[in-house]
Amino acid sequence: MGNRSSLLLCEEEIAQIQEETGFTPNQIERLYSRFTSLDRGDCATLSRDDFLRIPELAINPLGERIVHAFFEGSGNSDRVNFRQFMKVLACFRPIKSSHQHGNNSREQKLKFAFKMYDLDNDDLISRDELQAVLHMMVGANISEEQLTSIAERTILEADQNGDQMISFEEFCKALERTDVEQKMSIRFLN
Repeated sequence: MGNRSSLLLCEEEIAQIQEETGFTPNQIERLYSRFTSLDRGDCATLSRDDFLRIPELAINPLGERIVHAFFEGSGNSDRVNFRQFMKVLACFRPIKSSHQHGNNSREQKLKFAFKMYDLDNDDLISRDELQAVLHMMVGANISEEQLTSIAERTILEADQNGDQMISFEEFCKALERTDVEQKMSIRFLN
C-alpha cells in the first residue's frame, strides 16, 4: 500500500537527491512525506506561509531569516520545490567524517549562519545588521543601548581590517573555536 508521497518520487529522483544532498533514500522519502503534508496548495511547492506553519519555525526568533534561506537560491522567489528544500536541509545534516558531503561541511554551515546576519546580502555584516538580528533574537528583553553595545563590541572584536564590518572570512575566524558542526546539525531519522 503506497501513500501519496511514495507514488510521486521515482527511484531515479531519489538517487539524484541522494547524490546532491547525502541523505539516505529512507530519509528522502520521510522528508518528502513531510514536505507534501506542508503543501496546502497541492502544487508540489511550498510558499513562505507553508514554512511558517512549521511550529518550530513559527516560534523561532530567526524563523523568518531561516525561511528566507530556502527561497534565496530558488529562481522563483515565491515557491520552493522539493529538490530546493532538500538542498537547504542538507546543510543541517550532521557531519560524519566518512560521509561528509559538500552541503553539510563546516564551511557550508558557516555560510548559512553568516547569511542569517547579512540582511542586505552584500557579503558583509554591519553593526546595524548585527543589532537587528540581535533584536530579533532577544526582543525587548534588553535595552537598545545594550544591543548597540553588544553589536559594537562584536564588530570591534571580529573586524580585522578596520572597515567596521564583518566579512565571511572574519566571521569564520571569530567562530574558529565554536563547534559549528554540532550546533548546526539536526538528527534526521533513518
